[in-house]
Amino acid sequence: MPAVSVIMAAYNVEPYLGAALQSVLAQTFRDIELIVIDDGSTDQSHQLATAYAARDPRVRVLHKANGGISSARNHGLQAATGQFIAFIDSDDIWDPEFLQAQLDVLAARPDVDIVTGNAWELGGPLSGHPARPVPDPRPVPDLLSIIEDENAVFIMTVLRRQVYETIGGFDEELRTNEDYDFWLRAATAGFRFARNDRPLGHYRRRADSLSAAEVQMIRGILRVYRKLRAHLVDRPEYLAAIDAQTVFFERERLAAEARDAMISRNSVAARASLAAWHAADGGLVLGLARFAARWTPGILWRAYQLHRNRLKTQADLRAR
Repeated sequence: MPAVSVIMAAYNVEPYLGAALQSVLAQTFRDIELIVIDDGSTDQSHQLATAYAARDPRVRVLHKANGGISSARNHGLQAATGQFIAFIDSDDIWDPEFLQAQLDVLAARPDVDIVTGNAWELGGPLSGHPARPVPDPRPVPDLLSIIEDENAVFIMTVLRRQVYETIGGFDEELRTNEDYDFWLRAATAGFRFARNDRPLGHYRRRADSLSAAEVQMIRGILRVYRKLRAHLVDRPEYLAAIDAQTVFFERERLAAEARDAMISRNSVAARASLAAWHAADGGLVLGLARFAARWTPGILWRAYQLHRNRLKTQADLRAR
């Protein structure tokens, strides 16, 4: 049996898949199996992965009907045989020493079950910057810090097999934030985390964030909190943190829905979203925006577009 099972879910990622596969096979730690789960791709992803499997016996390609990333990862987890499990997205890239560095932490720390890594941004306005702080001043991830910071654990993570055997796979009912839910469940079960903040990979940003995707992501976070709350009813210190985060993300949801409506120039939805946002947060600016959405939507659209362009310019300047 291999020491490490690397799980890679793939859906219509033909332009990126080769680089991701090659980065895993080029690891200095070679005792691995690479399980690629083709989640019903309609491009040449399956054929590309199969070609790699024909050249390297460490690659196994599984095919299933499209069911989403949680379903695909679970399919791979069920087939995994390694003592350790690592996840890599099919458009990301590992540096050759990525796996060895995380395994070294686990070898030195038998009390640690999960090592979360770091990577360089690839694409987008922050390309070339670390995805997480270096050095990282945040506390080592535990249940409380993961509740309070949804970015506490990075997807480029290596864990002991016991974690999966104890808590099970990813929640297939979640269409977003399935990894956040997984880390929270691991922390709730008492598994311990460590952080290796040295960037040892490349985390691809394939497109600028869209407001509609932002709304979906925030709704996913709120769903995860509702699910978690039911499991912590007798732990008030965590309930307080969940409630505080829920208030914060409910306001973020209202703001994102308002932005989405303004981008799509939907006057009715913009008025409703801005009214709800204003009721939650108050403030003169929101009040004026609510008024503009009702009586002068054209001016509001133009003002918002100028604001977005200014933010994009500032982000581009920071990335230089």
